[in-house]
This record gives sequence, C-alpha cells and structure tokens, in this order.
Amino acid sequence: MDIQIKNDASELIFSEQMEFPMPKFLSPSLIEEKQHFNYHFADANFQEIYFDGYHIAIGDVHVYENLHIYTTEHIPTISLIFMLNGQFVAGPDMVTGNFGKRRYQSLEHNLFFNPSPAENIDVDKQRGFELMALAFSTERFLDIAANGGRVLDNLANEVAGGKGAYLNKKLNPPITTRMLMVLEEIRQCQFTGGVKKLFLQSKALELLALQCEQYERVEHVRTDSFTISPADKEKIHYAKDLLLKNMENPPSLAELSRQAGLNEFKLKNGFRQVFDNTVFGYLNDHRMDYARKMIATREFSLTEIAEQLGFSSIQHFSIAFKKKFGVSPSKLK
Repeated sequence: MDIQIKNDASELIFSEQMEFPMPKFLSPSLIEEKQHFNYHFADANFQEIYFDGYHIAIGDVHVYENLHIYTTEHIPTISLIFMLNGQFVAGPDMVTGNFGKRRYQSLEHNLFFNPSPAENIDVDKQRGFELMALAFSTERFLDIAANGGRVLDNLANEVAGGKGAYLNKKLNPPITTRMLMVLEEIRQCQFTGGVKKLFLQSKALELLALQCEQYERVEHVRTDSFTISPADKEKIHYAKDLLLKNMENPPSLAELSRQAGLNEFKLKNGFRQVFDNTVFGYLNDHRMDYARKMIATREFSLTEIAEQLGFSSIQHFSIAFKKKFGVSPSKLK
C-alpha cells in the first residue's frame, strides 16, 4: 500500500510504502497497537485494535497545514466513521455512480463500502481532530448481514456486487447520545485478553445496529414529514453553527429563530429532521463531548469546565455528564 501526503502547493511532504496488515486484521487473537507521529505538518496519536476481521482505530491529531492524502492498493472494507471533532473529506480516487467524496464534520457518522483500489483524504488545518473508525472485512460483514434485516440486506448486496455504497446516501447523520456512550465504552474498556475481544466485538455490532436503527427511523420520518427546502436547510445549519459558537451562553429558541431567519416551528422540526435531535439536545451532546475532551487534557478543573460550558454549578454539570456517559466526570479526571 502506497501512502503519499501533499500540501496545497501539491508538494510531496511524506511518502511511505507498507503492506496492509492483513494477518493482524484476520488474527483470531486480539492485537493492540499505539503509535505517536510527530511531523512538521501534523502531530498524531493512534490506537489500533485488530481481531477476527474487525479493526478499531482511534485517532487524535493536530494538523498544522492543509493535507491531501492519497493511498493506493486499498483493501476494500466496510467502514463505520464517527467524527467526534473536526472535519475532513474522504472518498475513492475515481467517482463511481453516487459514491463520491464525502465531507465529515463534528458529531457526524456514516457507514460506507469503498471498492476502489485508491482513496483520497483531504484534511484541513485544525487542532483537536478526533476520529473513531471501525472496519469489517467483507467476509465478516457478509456473515453479520445474513438475515440481518432490510437495511443490512441492501448493503450486503452492494458489497457482494463490488459496488460502492453509503448507508446514508444524502448526508451524514448526527452521532446519537447512545452512540457516544458506546464509543466511550470502547475507549475506556479495562478488560484484557479474550474478554476484551468479546466486549469490543459486542460494541462494534451495537454501533452497527444503532446506525441501521437510526437510518430506518429517520427514513420513515422523512417519508411522513414536511420537505425542507435547500434554503431552509442552509438556515438550519447556520442556526447549528450559531448554537455551537455560543454554547456557554446559548440564545433562546426565539432568538435563534430570529437570527437564522426561520420561525420556531421550522427551526424545531427542521433541526429534528436534519440532525435527528432537538435544538438543545444537540447542543447538550456537543457540550458533553467537548467536556470529555477538556477533562482528558487535564488542563482544567471540573469547576472551570462547568463554567466554560455555561453550567450553573458543578453539580448540574456532573449530573448531565453522568447521564450521557454513564460515569461521573470526577472518575475520568
């Protein structure tokens, strides 16, 4: 597998050839690796786990300039992408049908199958880029998908036919609270050996089930709900940006509606349709995920974090955090 990284001037700043770790990917025993990379263009920490046709990758990266990453001899896998913070664009080298490049932003996810032998990834300059990705080998996925319901059957047909496919074809849906909890359970797993393998396997399947369940529910709602015009959808995304920029002192629903140029009905219903969440439910999810990252840096006290995120007291913050992640912030500290 050949990896090349170029800057905006198309200058080659990194190149490496490596074999795809197929023996690790298919290993019956759990294999864990941690790596740290420090280059002039990026500083990254990666944790990777392999077993039985499963691959879990957790990455935290600081990117110091816009990067354009090209890979060849790509091994087709079914990938579950959970963009926790930041943004990037990824897709096949050659666009086939509806399977093209896709932009991922904070708290979005999707599932895709890329049969192309090459893949391009564009990553903007940013700090705190955080991603968790899971992958299944094609054989493992087809075994899992057998008799797994309509959604998995449709995906399995695309995979078996060697056709590129996204679970959510039009846009990346928001990461739900339960998905965030499962991702955190994977990150914080304290088991070892065979028990850890069994635990991680169950969590990978749970995330796949949550993605399919959300897809079925949202698609059903869309068929029965009002149609959002492109102009109103743009205003809803603008409202989301306003909300996140002022998360320590968020505007009221009426004020947010006024600033976005939508009435409250369109804002509330449109937010649920576009982001599969209420306006302030979305804000709370983002606050809690941001709080978790701040705790991990160990640079701030819990009182400082609560104040920065606009909580009236540390008790209120602790209750909200535990409700979302199932553990109090003091235990992560």
